[in-house]
Amino acid sequence: MARAIWNGTVIAESDRFELVEGNVYFPPETVRPDLLRPSAKTTVCGWKGLARYHDVVVDGQVNAAAAWYYAEPKAAASAIKDHIAFWQGVRIER
Repeated sequence: MARAIWNGTVIAESDRFELVEGNVYFPPETVRPDLLRPSAKTTVCGWKGLARYHDVVVDGQVNAAAAWYYAEPKAAASAIKDHIAFWQGVRIER
C-alpha cells in the first residue's frame, strides 16, 4: 500500500503502483482529481519523455507543480503512462 499525503490530506492511495527512480507512480484512478489543478509546467526526461504537472490544492493552499505524469511516455517508460507521482513536500508512505 502506498499513500501520498499533503497538509494532512490523502491525495492518492493504492496497493498498485509503479516504482521508478525511487518515485511512486500512482494509477490515475487512485488519485483524487478534486485536489489537482493543471499546471503550465513541463519538463523533459531523456528516457521517459515529456512530463506534465499539476498543482496540488488542499483547503485553499496550493503546492505548485507538486504532481507530475507522462501522458505519452517513451517506450522504456510505458508502464507509467498517465500515472501520477508527487514531490515538493508531499509525503509518500509505503
